[in-house]
Amino acid sequence: MTPTSRPAGPTTTPTTSGSLTTAQRTTAPRTADGTTTGSGEPGSPARGAVGPDPSSRGTANGESPAPALPAVGRGRRRAATWLMIGLGVALLVLTVLSGMTGQVPVSPAEVLGSLMHHMGLDIGPMPSHPQGENTLWVVRFPRVVLAILVGAALACSGALMQGVFGNPLAEPGVIGVSAGAAVGACAVIVTAGSLVSGTWVAAAAFLGGLITTFVVYALSRSGGRTEVVTLVLTGIAVNAFAGGLLAFFTFVADPAAREQIVFWQLGSLGGATWGSVAVVAPIAIVGVTGAMLLRRQLDLLSLGERAAQHLGVDVERLRQIVIVLVALLVSAGVAFTGIIAFVGLVVPHLVRMVCGPSHRWLIPASALGGAVVLLLADLVSRTAVANVELPLGMITSLVGGPFFFYLLRRTRSRQGGWA
Repeated sequence: MTPTSRPAGPTTTPTTSGSLTTAQRTTAPRTADGTTTGSGEPGSPARGAVGPDPSSRGTANGESPAPALPAVGRGRRRAATWLMIGLGVALLVLTVLSGMTGQVPVSPAEVLGSLMHHMGLDIGPMPSHPQGENTLWVVRFPRVVLAILVGAALACSGALMQGVFGNPLAEPGVIGVSAGAAVGACAVIVTAGSLVSGTWVAAAAFLGGLITTFVVYALSRSGGRTEVVTLVLTGIAVNAFAGGLLAFFTFVADPAAREQIVFWQLGSLGGATWGSVAVVAPIAIVGVTGAMLLRRQLDLLSLGERAAQHLGVDVERLRQIVIVLVALLVSAGVAFTGIIAFVGLVVPHLVRMVCGPSHRWLIPASALGGAVVLLLADLVSRTAVANVELPLGMITSLVGGPFFFYLLRRTRSRQGGWA
C-alpha cells in the first residue's frame, strides 16, 4: 500500500478559538478611526463565533474576504452626522438671536420674515420698527455672516495645522500668521495716522500675515525639505520678533493710534460690512474646499511620514499646500476682525472627541463648529454688559484657555494622552 504523500512545507492546524497569530495581529488593517478589522481588535466580530461570517463572501472562489464594517466606525459616522445636524441648527438659532439682539427691537419672526423676503419668498412679517430693516441688513447681518466666515476659517485652519503637524497642540499661530498680520496692521496705523481707512489696515494685515508665513517657511526649509520641529522653532522665533515690533509700534504711536492698536489686537466684529464679507467669503470658501480635497492625504499622513510616502503621498508638497491654505484663511479672517485666539485650537479638539481623527468629518465639522463658537462669542460680547461691547478676542481667550486646560486634564486621565 502506497503511503499518502503530503505537500512539502509547514503544516497549519486550524483552531476554533478565533485567536490571531502574531503575523495576523500585526498586519490587520486599520481604519481611519484607528480600529482594526481583524479578529481580537475593537470593532471586529466576536472571537470564536460559530456560523458563516457575512463578510466572507467570495472565499469559495478563492477571493480574499471583504473586511467587516467596524461597529466603532459606524458609531463615529453616526455621531458625526448628528453633530453636524446639531451644529447647523445651533447656527440657525444663533443667527436669529444675533439678528434680534440690539438697541433696535426686532422679533424672531421679523428676522425670519426679512430673510425670507430677501430670498424672494413672501413669508413672515417684516420689521415693524422704522429702522428695523436697515438695522438688520446694514449692521447686524454683515456682522453675523463675517462671524460665520471667520470662525469657519480659523477652525478649519486649526484642523489643517493639527493634521499636517501630527500634533493636537498645533494652531495657526505656530507659523506666525496672526503675529505677522498684527505687525502689518500696526505699521499702517502708526505711519498713516489713527484716522486711516479700515480697508488699508485690513490689506496691510492680510499682506503681513502672508509674508510672515512665507518667511517662516523659507527659513525652516533646508535641503529641499521642511522638518516639522524646525518649522515650529522658526515660527516661535519669528513670533518673538513680531512681538518686539508690536511693542515698538505701541511705544512710538500717539494716544489715539495706540488705542486703535490695542483694540485691533483684542479682536472685534464691530466694523463688519458687506464689503469685508465680499473679500473674506471667496477666500474662506476656497480654503475650506481645498482642505476637504486634502482629507485623504491628511488621513494617510497620520500613519506616519514614511508610511504616507510609501502610500503615494508627497509629504513636502502637502505641507506647502496646507501652509498656503492656512495663511490665506487666517490672514483673511484676522484682517477685518483682529486677533481672535483659541478658536483654531479648541474647536478641532472638541470635534475630534465626537467624530474621531478622520478628516472626512473633522474638517467640515470644525468649520461649522468654529462658525457657531465665534457667533456665540460675538453675541456674548454684545450682551454681557449693557451698552458696552466687550473685545471678542478677550471672550474667546477667557473661555478657551480654561476649557482647553480641562480638555488636556480629561484626556490624560481617561486615555493617557491623545490617541
